[in-house]
Amino acid sequence: MIIAFSVTPLGVGEEVGEYVADAVRVVRESGLPHRTDAMFTSIEGDWDEVMDVVKRAVAAVEERAPRVSVVMKADIRPGVTGGLDSKVETVERHLAGG
Repeated sequence: MIIAFSVTPLGVGEEVGEYVADAVRVVRESGLPHRTDAMFTSIEGDWDEVMDVVKRAVAAVEERAPRVSVVMKADIRPGVTGGLDSKVETVERHLAGG
């Protein structure tokens, strides 16, 4: 499965990058395949391990922010791995005309 999620600290002012970095650090240390962009971090693995990482990422932000907002989107396809790369490769192949 792939989970795309964002964690937003509330009540800490306009600059939230350092708080978001706390969440991304948890994802990177998990060892699971992941990708971070301007809006979301996507992480791939089985249900329990992915949700554990999301929970720990939220907890890392909760330690310093009085309130946290979380948005998640899941692609659940049992038995499929490598989706973080293969989905992008498929779109790029179509863009290239192949």
